[in-house]
Amino acid sequence: MTTESSTHADAGTVAAGDGPDIRSIFLAGPFLQLLDPATGEMPEGARAPFDLLIKHFEAQGISVHNAHRREAWGAELMRPEVCTRIDQEEIRKADVFVALPGFPASPGTHIEVGWASAFDKPIVLLLERGREYTFLVQGLHTVATVEYVVHSDVASALPAVDRALRRVMSNHREAARRR
Repeated sequence: MTTESSTHADAGTVAAGDGPDIRSIFLAGPFLQLLDPATGEMPEGARAPFDLLIKHFEAQGISVHNAHRREAWGAELMRPEVCTRIDQEEIRKADVFVALPGFPASPGTHIEVGWASAFDKPIVLLLERGREYTFLVQGLHTVATVEYVVHSDVASALPAVDRALRRVMSNHREAARRR
């Protein structure tokens, strides 16, 4: 079920022409629960994993949709009826869905995971080592094409994330051929 960030020797990236062609990613994770009550914005430490992943994917030519960045890390929050429609449509259009489910669980992220599953999107979930996740996150691979990356640090897990993206895209295409 899990992919350890320190296993598998085949390091590499998911650039176009290198394995599956990923043009777009929807990157999800906790948001409102991470906002600093004094500033209304995500502190740098909470922002860092998302910013790192966005830069990593964009450096490979992949378009990244991310609500955190779109809403200026909390400084420009959208109304619920606006951001909900945008996020659902961007998930529908994305080639792959990547999420940090949050600990404690992020309700919004879990809704987005459900949409991705319902839209039959390949999914990569980044799970913090040593954390317990909901049963539905743990069992999602039984109803959707999912790769789990268990990590202690997102930066050191980037090669494992790239491998998981290649695998989930390959597995998703294979499942589609069998249907």
